[in-house]
Amino acid sequence: MSRRVRRRCSYSRDKEKVTVLPPYPEAYDHCEIPLPAAAAVDWTALPDDTVVQIFSRLNYGDRACLASTCRAWRLLGSSPSLWTSLDLRAHRCDLDTAAALAGRCAHLRRLRFHGSSSASALINLQARCLREIAGDYCRDITDATLSVLAARHEALESLQIGPEPCGRITSDAVRHVAMCCTRLRRLRLSGIREINGEAINALARHCPQLAEVAFLDCSMVDEGALEKVVSLKFLSVAGSRNLKWATASLSWSNLPSLVGVDVSRTDISASAVSRLLSTAKALKVMCALNCAALEEEGSHSPTAFSNTKGKLLFAQFTDVFKGIASLFRGSVVKEQTIFEEWRSLQNEDKILSDIMNWLEWILSHSLLRIAESNPHGMDEFWLRQGAALLLSLVRSPQEDVQERAATGLATFVVTDDENATVEPARAEAVMRNGGIPLLLELARSCWEGVQSEAAKAIANLSVNSKVAKAVADEGGIGILANLARSSNRLVAEEAAGGLWNLSVGEEHKAAIAEAGGVKALVNLIFKWTSGVDGVLERAAGALANLAADDKCSVEIAMAGGVHALVTLARLCKVEGVQEQAARALANLAAHGDSNSNNAAVGQEAGALEALVQLTYSQNEGVRQEAAGALWNLSFDDRNREAIALAGGVEALVALAHACANASQGLQERAAGALWGLSVSEANSIAIGREGGVAPLIALARSDAEDVHETAAGALWNLAFNTGNALRIIEEGGVPALVHLCSSSGSKMARFMAALALAYMFDGRMDEVALVGSSLEGCSKSVNFDGARRMALKHIEAFVLTFSDPHVFSMAAASSAPAALAQVADAARIQEAGHLRCSAAEIGRYIAMLRNPSSILRACAAFALLQFTIPGGRHAMHHAGLMQKAGAPRVLRAAAAAATAPVEAKIFARIVLRNLEHHQLEASA
Repeated sequence: MSRRVRRRCSYSRDKEKVTVLPPYPEAYDHCEIPLPAAAAVDWTALPDDTVVQIFSRLNYGDRACLASTCRAWRLLGSSPSLWTSLDLRAHRCDLDTAAALAGRCAHLRRLRFHGSSSASALINLQARCLREIAGDYCRDITDATLSVLAARHEALESLQIGPEPCGRITSDAVRHVAMCCTRLRRLRLSGIREINGEAINALARHCPQLAEVAFLDCSMVDEGALEKVVSLKFLSVAGSRNLKWATASLSWSNLPSLVGVDVSRTDISASAVSRLLSTAKALKVMCALNCAALEEEGSHSPTAFSNTKGKLLFAQFTDVFKGIASLFRGSVVKEQTIFEEWRSLQNEDKILSDIMNWLEWILSHSLLRIAESNPHGMDEFWLRQGAALLLSLVRSPQEDVQERAATGLATFVVTDDENATVEPARAEAVMRNGGIPLLLELARSCWEGVQSEAAKAIANLSVNSKVAKAVADEGGIGILANLARSSNRLVAEEAAGGLWNLSVGEEHKAAIAEAGGVKALVNLIFKWTSGVDGVLERAAGALANLAADDKCSVEIAMAGGVHALVTLARLCKVEGVQEQAARALANLAAHGDSNSNNAAVGQEAGALEALVQLTYSQNEGVRQEAAGALWNLSFDDRNREAIALAGGVEALVALAHACANASQGLQERAAGALWGLSVSEANSIAIGREGGVAPLIALARSDAEDVHETAAGALWNLAFNTGNALRIIEEGGVPALVHLCSSSGSKMARFMAALALAYMFDGRMDEVALVGSSLEGCSKSVNFDGARRMALKHIEAFVLTFSDPHVFSMAAASSAPAALAQVADAARIQEAGHLRCSAAEIGRYIAMLRNPSSILRACAAFALLQFTIPGGRHAMHHAGLMQKAGAPRVLRAAAAAATAPVEAKIFARIVLRNLEHHQLEASA
């Protein structure tokens, strides 16, 4: 059979929605200026401001490397203007990193980090002038760490920890933050179990400038105590639970400066919303997205909140764009582009600007959280305004808003994480609203965090074939290939995910290769060797898809991809990476007739041993892809023997035994790999002795055509050996093969089952059958004659299915080539042209032409017809073997035999004609 190329179908780069961390700029090579070959560049002659500009485009690691080249650049690399903002989310930050950075952080104003361990290390940065701290993925951050962080940075004006829950932070830490950071203007904390009145009172007492508080997804908040924070302008309790809404609405109404309130994703009642809107004097905006009780009231009474005294309520049943546009009284604005127009307006209204900035932040946060939870009944909202809102927010000048909006776009289109199902209507809504060019533009941002999230959105959207085409048409493949070269792991990971999903489409593979994507993906494997499972899985998955294309598979090998993928298969312990690496090797090995990759994979040190070991994996996907790789590799003679030496026979027999209840894909590949190995007589005997006959018979009974086809192929090869043939009979294989021969929907399965039965009853096994069982210690009773009669009856019936009596009578009466060609066309099994037989096998069919059984003579002639039909992959090879074995003489005798059935005569004549054709072709 031909090699099977296994492609990853619409499987989103992400099996799961990964909330990515990010930032850092990358210097693109779009603007290369050609220089004369002999020209020498004196980089030290560049103006200082130009060098500083170059430094500003680099992340801190590259900046430090460049600064180490000379004293002048070291001085420029330490310029305070380069170190006012630092984003460490994409980098491992420990005490050594903090110590190395400390000398440059005297003027640091803004810091972003990732993880609790980074928070502990950053205490040593000595950035006394720090104004903003933002940390994410800080689930394990403790009171002690947060308290010391605040104590070391008393000038803080903004502190944000989240959006992941910080379950180990208590009210004590909030109280310490209040006492240490008296200039605090903004406090955003997520997932705290309880924020009590004492902590809130400390904020009210010590932080007189505190204008914004966000207690998100908290278990308990003392809503009454918030009344004392009189400086509060913006309050968000989105996702928080156990709030007493009667108390909250009464207390918050007394806040003199409260302009905006966000209660999204809470159980707030319609009456509490009405009370706040009617009694809070300064309130202008209230956001209440995905509030079940409120939505129910709104659906029953659409006008219930129409009279809000000019105050805006944003909910699923309201028009958010229209509401925001109403804030700009006296200005001519378009509702759908209100955010863009506001950014371009020279508006000196500070309160309005504050409202808009806050709205961008809370909307991006709530929309992302709603997209992640994917509540039922949101389709109308997303299609009507949700997608457009996210696209508006990705244009925000606020970096974290851009990131969350891009992540929201990546997330809301995925409606089933486990199966990576992308909702076509949602994906196409993004495309219709101009989202693809916008996301590609963001992917070229100087902020690596934005690059990462934009690439992630492109990756998920590209699961939809229409969107994938739009991405390719807009130049997205080149952009993603560039991002895959990023030194920022998170950017490279999401870009690789985008290339993975785009490479599903056959039409995109060549474009990815032309854009340098193959080399970039291979380099990712060499670059991120361990501890970065996401980037390795995505890179290997993309290479697996690309390897299905012949030209791309050659380029992968030239780029060092074979070594990279074998290294992953050998050393990586992550199942997702193992699966994709094995799949990539399987697809690389599937082009043995057109390139040398099959042999190259087998010759790579440790490749076959690694794949054999992967068949023992606990993960079914890994076992399946490893078996598929061994199947494809077994088409090479040297690989076939090397697989057996590496323990492949034992491993694959064990796999076949274990996969009775496994997926059809695993069953097919397990049987296919044994089929490939059994081409060798030594391997065939080893498979029989190892107990491989019984599981193959069980797989031959499968309802899936692909499975029983490969099982029939393996049993056909095994039956060539008389000991195995007897094993098949003793294990009950005759009824299974008879069933395949008569009932399978696959012509190939029926054909190979018939050939296996012919081997078993062509007379060579008669002496063995008389002696007794081939199975040591076996006392099974076998009715050999009954099995023979059953087999011959169904072989005859199979051959007759290709015999039209009228056409055969015409061919028998005439020797005209047209009549024989008509019979050959009707009898041809297209896939049989991919089968390759050895000299011994061809000799056996020639001998069968002399068999006393007319049924077996007809079967042998039919088989030789399939193997020699012009156009078959190995037809010339088979014709040469037959000439050497003296087949023409035997065929002429069979065609002229008076007692032979008409089918045997006609098929023999067609085979003779085929041999003449190949002889003429060879001489020409």
